[in-house]
Amino acid sequence: MQNFTPFSALIGGAMIGLGAILMYALIGRVAGISGIASNAIFSRQGRSWRLAFVLGLLLGPLLVAATLGDFTYSTPPLDWRVVVAGLLVGLGTGWGAGCTSGHGICGIGRFSPRSLVATLIFMLVGMLVASLVHGGLI
Repeated sequence: MQNFTPFSALIGGAMIGLGAILMYALIGRVAGISGIASNAIFSRQGRSWRLAFVLGLLLGPLLVAATLGDFTYSTPPLDWRVVVAGLLVGLGTGWGAGCTSGHGICGIGRFSPRSLVATLIFMLVGMLVASLVHGGLI
């Protein structure tokens, strides 16, 4: 997070919220990334808009980087914890019928009790795991 500023976070959050509102208003769909990505691969119905959405997710950061002239990008090293975490996130998304974006951004915005509970669980588990990892216990 070398380039983080409150202003960039505010603009990014506003753009995510605007995108979720437009998607719900224009096509009546919740912008849950896991469901969109899954159905882009496994469902024939509505595949084109889902693929366009996923493509936009991939191309958006590249467009911003090209505009700002900053092409630096890094990821944490891949080890067994990252693989296990990814699998657990996938399982949790399936069991929770949605991911952070679907429940946290769109569901809470629609006052869904299920999304509020799901988001609280995501956040609590995330804080617990981060504490364990940074405390050297995992």
